[in-house]
Amino acid sequence: MSEAGADTATEPARRRGGTFAALRVRNYRLFASGQVVSLVGTWMQRVAQDWLVLELSGGSPVALGIAAALQFGPTLLLSLWGGAIADRYDKRRLLMGLQIGMGACALVLGLLDVTGLVTIAQVYVLCVLLGCFSALDGPVRQSFAGEMVGSGALANAVALNSMTFNTARILGPAVAGLLVAAVGTGWVFLLNAATFVAVLAGLLAMRPAEMYAYARAPRERGAVRAGLREVRRHPDVVLLLVLVFFVSTLGINFFVTLAIVARNVFGRGAESYGLLTSALGVGCLLGALVAARRVGRPRLRTVLVAAVVFGVCEAAAGLMPSYALVALLLVPTGAAQLLFTSAANAAVQLGVDESVRGRVMGLWMVVLLGGTPVGGPALGWLAAELGGRAPLVLGGAASALVALLAGLWVVLRRRREGQPTGQSWTGSLASMPSR
Repeated sequence: MSEAGADTATEPARRRGGTFAALRVRNYRLFASGQVVSLVGTWMQRVAQDWLVLELSGGSPVALGIAAALQFGPTLLLSLWGGAIADRYDKRRLLMGLQIGMGACALVLGLLDVTGLVTIAQVYVLCVLLGCFSALDGPVRQSFAGEMVGSGALANAVALNSMTFNTARILGPAVAGLLVAAVGTGWVFLLNAATFVAVLAGLLAMRPAEMYAYARAPRERGAVRAGLREVRRHPDVVLLLVLVFFVSTLGINFFVTLAIVARNVFGRGAESYGLLTSALGVGCLLGALVAARRVGRPRLRTVLVAAVVFGVCEAAAGLMPSYALVALLLVPTGAAQLLFTSAANAAVQLGVDESVRGRVMGLWMVVLLGGTPVGGPALGWLAAELGGRAPLVLGGAASALVALLAGLWVVLRRRREGQPTGQSWTGSLASMPSR
């Protein structure tokens, strides 16, 4: 579809606005519907996989950290390449192939588990394979939102994607905890494999003619470097990416240790671990509802304040004396986490040219998840040495400190350039000069 035609197709979403504006676009409705089913299965698998690793390793926090590192490690190697592919090829077709690959990983793990043949080494291998598919899927899926709804509704689509993700985070772990206790982990993996049919059906039912057309990047050498050069032109985007890397590595990675909190700190079972993850998801969903009402590019103040609040809430959750209070504090922790990541995501996407958005989203996936290969084992080691609460307390405190330092840097930069100090906090990110 031409750009003018796509403008017509997405005009209702931009004209009326509102929390669910992007859902007025048919293609996006199909995408979101398939995603919520598939993501429920993905969260079910995440809980079941963590529990399986703990069972196979005798409750080792380090083994859990290694599994996380292997699954998210490919992000460092493949996400930028995946972003270059997203800018060059049909994103819808790419997503179809990647969903098939991720479904196959779940199917194999489920069959190994239900037949009693599974070993910790096999789980590690499948973590790597799933990580490779996910590393390519991330930038393609993130940049696909713009093609479905256009730049005018992109911030809303980013927030609704987070809402979909966190609706699944609420349902998936809770269901997984019950299923693991009732029938074991293997059947959870098989059920997840079946959920990929939903997202494939949604992608197949889309109308390509109604996509918001962007010029595809030509096949050329140095495509990834061109995307990185575009990022360097925008100091505000660089600041956001650096902040996201540190907060994600030091703070957001704490979710990999929730199984340790449930099992080792409070002596509870898989269903209690699922409920902790669901409590975090409830908070993220509430944060997504707030973020979805945002119009235009988010302000710097929104990103920094959300990061500080997230860190404080995470540290407070780690200090709570009872399981119920930890679960309760995970709700505002999740809300602040979602507000931080969705605001930063929208600001990064709207801060660069559409022609390199896939590559920039590849870099986004690197900074958001690329710290997990280091952060996952490090948090597991902290839990083993200092107790299961340590990752939350230390990670939260470090996240808040990094955000405060980023805010101080902006204030000093603006003073040096002769801009009003107040603008550092209330002005748009776009007010930071480009190179």
